[in-house]
Amino acid sequence: MTALTISGVTKAYGATPVLLGVDLHVPERTLTAVLGPSGCGKTTLLRLVAGFDAPDSGTIALGDRTVVGAGRTVPPQKRRVGYVPQEGALFPHLSVAANVTFGLPRRSRSAAAEFLELVGLDPALGDRHPHELSGGQQQRVALARALAPGPSIVLLDEPFSSLDAALRESTRRAVAAALVAAGATAVLVTHDQAEALSLADQVAVMRQGRLVQLAAPETVYRSPSDAGVAGFVGEAVLLPASVQAGQATCELGSLTVRGAVSGPARILLRPEQLVLTRDGSGVAARVREISYFGHDATVRLELVPGGTEVLARVAGHDRPEPGSVVRLAVAGDALAYPSTGPAVPEVLTPEAVGP
Repeated sequence: MTALTISGVTKAYGATPVLLGVDLHVPERTLTAVLGPSGCGKTTLLRLVAGFDAPDSGTIALGDRTVVGAGRTVPPQKRRVGYVPQEGALFPHLSVAANVTFGLPRRSRSAAAEFLELVGLDPALGDRHPHELSGGQQQRVALARALAPGPSIVLLDEPFSSLDAALRESTRRAVAAALVAAGATAVLVTHDQAEALSLADQVAVMRQGRLVQLAAPETVYRSPSDAGVAGFVGEAVLLPASVQAGQATCELGSLTVRGAVSGPARILLRPEQLVLTRDGSGVAARVREISYFGHDATVRLELVPGGTEVLARVAGHDRPEPGSVVRLAVAGDALAYPSTGPAVPEVLTPEAVGP
């Protein structure tokens, strides 16, 4: 497996720009998740790496081999790229084993069994046809087929989006384990924030054709580059504040902050940082609405007085009653952004905010 380096890549379809100077480095034997909403350019980027489309400018290199750029374009069949599409795209008339070894010279049934085991499937499934497998099993077969030729890099285009929640989670774990076992360099395109954060070694967040943040999952979540990224990778609360010497004064009290900011600012808190206290400490808030998810719940609250809306996350069994007045404290520090204009309190969610 080899590293992937994308430099200054642009792409437009007619008068519509899709990619605007993307730079991305994927170290070998790591998985990078390219995260963004529909229309941000992430699938186009994957197609350029695979060779299905050509960029208008820029270079793409696999290891020390340039496959696009400097007057050179290597055709897709010579790039040694494994590709796993959204629906798997298995051949329905071939057996599972034949799908895995399709197009490979002198490959025996034992080779198919090896790759089925690698992706966590019983080699006995090799005799079946795709329609006899579950959706998750089909996606694992698609990965086995992508890994069988020994590719330089594996590209996964939203491979779990058509699966139900329980099957999606188990398939994610199996695919991640198989990629690690194979020592694969991989790029996963997704719009699912939890998927990107839980699977990737690094997350590349895209917005309107640009790469707006590239960092480890924890960094993207705890220190998003701007409010748009903050809202896209999870719920967030933004409050106006005044920052001096690493302390912010806001409606939730005095908080320790990260970020080289002084003066008027906006501070970012995640809902799990807003804690419902039992000892009477903190600020008063009225419960407006509760969204219950079983293991946890999100609670929309209105600060008293003032009416500023905030969002807290609590254990599912410990949720308060709608209409009740509780008290809130903040756990951990906040992230501060410079205030570029009049700041208003905001509750950001992935559904409402695209990066």
